[in-house]
Amino acid sequence: MDTSQLLKGVLDLAVLAVLDRADGYGYEVLRGLRAAGLEEVGDASVYGTLRRLYNAGLLTSYVVPSDEGPHRKYYSLNEPGRERLRETAKVWRGFAETMEGLVGAA
Repeated sequence: MDTSQLLKGVLDLAVLAVLDRADGYGYEVLRGLRAAGLEEVGDASVYGTLRRLYNAGLLTSYVVPSDEGPHRKYYSLNEPGRERLRETAKVWRGFAETMEGLVGAA
């Protein structure tokens, strides 16, 4: 099965979960996702997801100067983002439980 199709459906949840642990700039979020086992996630997908979540009012951002190049735009979860994370995680757990019931014996 192509895991990239599965990832498209849960990337918002995954990005929110990474940012729930700590604020981060785009590449840090990408590294967090890959370190968690989502090696196939693409750079453009993560950056696009961050922009979309920010535009939806689920994230705040701030800029931090960098000695190693351009300033970095950090993202953090705000209260609406934390609420979305809780709601989406609940839906995910129910879905995962349903799928485990269907394929667990396979």
